[in-house]
Amino acid sequence: MSARDIAALLPDLHMLTVIAETRSLTQTARRLGVAKSSVSMRLKDLERTLDVPLVRRTTRSITLTPAGAQLVEQTRGPFAHIEQGVTGAKDLAGAPRGVVRVSAPVALGRQHIAPTIPALLNRYPDIRLELDLSDRFVNLVQEGFDLAIRHASRVPESHIAVALCESASVLRASPDYLARNGTPQHPAELARHACLLYLRDGSTPSWSFERIVGRKPTQRVSVPVRGPLRANNSEVLREAVAGGLGIALLPDFTAWSGPAAQQLVPVLAEWRAVGFFGERLQAIRPWSPRTPRAVQCVIDHLRKSLASGFSDPHR
Repeated sequence: MSARDIAALLPDLHMLTVIAETRSLTQTARRLGVAKSSVSMRLKDLERTLDVPLVRRTTRSITLTPAGAQLVEQTRGPFAHIEQGVTGAKDLAGAPRGVVRVSAPVALGRQHIAPTIPALLNRYPDIRLELDLSDRFVNLVQEGFDLAIRHASRVPESHIAVALCESASVLRASPDYLARNGTPQHPAELARHACLLYLRDGSTPSWSFERIVGRKPTQRVSVPVRGPLRANNSEVLREAVAGGLGIALLPDFTAWSGPAAQQLVPVLAEWRAVGFFGERLQAIRPWSPRTPRAVQCVIDHLRKSLASGFSDPHR
């Protein structure tokens, strides 16, 4: 195969490395900014040219054949170096620019990130921001995100985390609910209350607490909980609490925001909830030797915007 022939294959070989990351033709098309039909056609052309199948397709996923895996392994490194070189050259050329795709929780995004976006984009007019609000944990590499803003105590070694601010999980109820059902004095009493649960795949319906004396935890308790509502959005739970439906464990940025926050009262204030939402908000990105300038600008903006954390209306 001549050098000219190989050069003609480079875009499709790069596409194959993206397919290896995303395991999806749809996500690959989104990453490359082309139609899914174009990806499928180019993949077939590449297989025809090399005279070897490169992927296996099922109704749910796409995987590489041994030949495809070997080809990706041998070309991924050079393409990564090219990408880093191009990004570095762009960063030296002037103002930060490019698309930055960010995933964030719905409540945090609506209440605390969205109000700061005009300041960010007015300061950096060549940055284009794509903000995807979802309470699910996205796969950054497969889905083509540059950043995920999440509660996290640990992150995979293949990712880098930058702390944005401290956060806490707080237990809240309405005065009406407590008047009708009594106020718990110990976490174990939550087992007989209507507890409104954050819906999370694979999670067990239990909450854990540490008793705080001074500033030190002295006792840890886990209690099974159940109730009439489970939702994967903390704003939904907050409104249900305000409506007197039960007691909920909420992230502080939701519990302390919006008109309903004034209607909620702390429960078990001398106990600290642990191990559910995490103790800090982090900006998480896939590992790379250097951070693209536009991505770093978004991280710095969020860190400055969220640095003061969230205000408790009961303090």
